[in-house]
Amino acid sequence: MEAKRLAAEKAVEFVEDGMIVGLGTGSTVAYAIDKLGELVKQGLKIRGIATSTRSEKLARERGIDLVTFAGVNQIDLTIDGADEVDPDWNLIKGGGGALLREKIVAAASKRLIIIVDESKVVQRLGQFPLPVEVVPFGYEVTMRKLTELGYNPQLRTTDGQPYITDNGNYILDCRMGQLDKPGETHDHLNRMVGVVDNGLFIGYASQVIVGYHNGLVKELSKRIH
Repeated sequence: MEAKRLAAEKAVEFVEDGMIVGLGTGSTVAYAIDKLGELVKQGLKIRGIATSTRSEKLARERGIDLVTFAGVNQIDLTIDGADEVDPDWNLIKGGGGALLREKIVAAASKRLIIIVDESKVVQRLGQFPLPVEVVPFGYEVTMRKLTELGYNPQLRTTDGQPYITDNGNYILDCRMGQLDKPGETHDHLNRMVGVVDNGLFIGYASQVIVGYHNGLVKELSKRIH
């Protein structure tokens, strides 16, 4: 937990007065929202756009003003977590179920700072199951198609019932092993009828901050090709 907090508080240092700030979802981002709440009480003027009802609730509790895309065209800075990050800063996200809103916010952001602890840094994506958000209607057909293609999908459930995203969709967690070409996998999945989006974030991250269990916090260097 300390490693997550260190990464989160380092990312908050990049937030400036007057910014529109995207608020990601997950346990690591919760530390960032807590810290932003402290700074708001001290006079920091920001407005936030939350990626989930959970983050929205936490932000309101911490006194952060929230806005919607109805009045905002672009976000100055978004802080979000990831389930995996590779040397090219490709990400798997969606373990918390908010991948679609997270991707909408990421795409609208000038900068996306990803905060993780060291366990999330991998050489290749794919050990963590890839979440795929699907339309509930006919999800069985989508699931069978993914199975035929070797994605090994499993319907995410809560208390024996399908997990429902904030957008009213289901999530299929796909276990296909290491992803040699994550960009191609992303595009292939999103061309499938019934798929809303998937948890591969390719080319979105502007910066990756890693917290370590020994108390260090570092920025992850991007691989040079």
